[in-house]
Amino acid sequence: MYSAMISALNQIVKTAIKQDATHRFWFWQASFWLFLSAVSFVTLTLWYSHVTLANVLHTLLQGLLGLLFSVFLYRTFDKMWDKSVSYRLCVGMLVVFFVAFVWTIFRMQALSLLTPADEVWMEFGGWYFASIFIFLCWTGLFHGIRYYELLQSEHETMLNAEAATRKEHIKRLEAQSVARDAKLKMLRYQLNPHFLCNTLNAINSLIEIEEAEKAQTMTVQLSQFLRHSLDNNPDTKITLKEEIAALNLYLEIEKTRFADRLHIDFKVDEHANKALVPSLLLQPIIENSMKHAISQNELGGTIELRADINQGRLIIVINDTGATLSRSRIIKRKQKKSVGLENTEQRLSVLYDDDYQLTSIRRTEGGHSTCINMPLELPDLDSDRNREPQPQLA
Repeated sequence: MYSAMISALNQIVKTAIKQDATHRFWFWQASFWLFLSAVSFVTLTLWYSHVTLANVLHTLLQGLLGLLFSVFLYRTFDKMWDKSVSYRLCVGMLVVFFVAFVWTIFRMQALSLLTPADEVWMEFGGWYFASIFIFLCWTGLFHGIRYYELLQSEHETMLNAEAATRKEHIKRLEAQSVARDAKLKMLRYQLNPHFLCNTLNAINSLIEIEEAEKAQTMTVQLSQFLRHSLDNNPDTKITLKEEIAALNLYLEIEKTRFADRLHIDFKVDEHANKALVPSLLLQPIIENSMKHAISQNELGGTIELRADINQGRLIIVINDTGATLSRSRIIKRKQKKSVGLENTEQRLSVLYDDDYQLTSIRRTEGGHSTCINMPLELPDLDSDRNREPQPQLA
């Protein structure tokens, strides 16, 4: 019970000293003069065997008088704190010598009144020297504490400024992250209407030529592909193997449209299969090839996909055979990038800044070649273990 009370009182004192400068001042004052009184009692009163009530009262009285004089000294130092160092040094020494002189007279007079020490005034020099030394120690303690508190205050101000800067930086990063995620979602969801429009037109064409079975099959395949698109967060990355599995869902739709005219040739390195890529990264490029190459060729064509790892980079190349070269007028693609290719480049720019390359060139043998050079990222083992199975080509 008593220990709990002492602990609670100790906590209250610590809190008061920490929060209030006035409380700190009186705590140091009391501690200094109590310590001095204790040292004086042990080294003088006990040492010379003068343990009497008068001597004990004199020890306590001179400590109390010293505390009062040090308050005057504190006020003086505090008022000239903003003066120059030389001014404070000169005036401070004069004030210390003066206060020590007055305190010496008071405590010697108190000793002569309380005890029969008649020859005490003969030792004035020794008493005055001790008084000067005591008040110089008090002065050093005052300046040490004052500079320490100023240092602590500046340190706290610096920490608060750093915390505010860090907080503002975190807010800015969060805002940039939100904006980045919003842009990624916008770019990813831009693909669905673009692709959906083309597929619905194909389904409508099948209905017009009374190919109901093919139209129904394509509708089911479209539903599966859109379901996969909705089930995947647009701002997350999936492995290339999963991306190709999703790509096969799209190609199943196109195979229904073009039947034997569409040929697929995928060759992916085993290690490249584990690399992380943005979801639906390849679909708009393949769709671009379907629109400008396969659909423009009476005999159809081939779409090739190659993926490999080279010097810590993931390299993905997509080739198509292009339109029929024997036609009287070769259909040339516009120099301006298609919606799908531009969308892909913007997504890569958001995710990797300038650390990627996306090139699309016309091949001499016909068709186009699109190459994506991007940083190699591999999934964590834990996230890879917990990854839900992705749709595979039936």
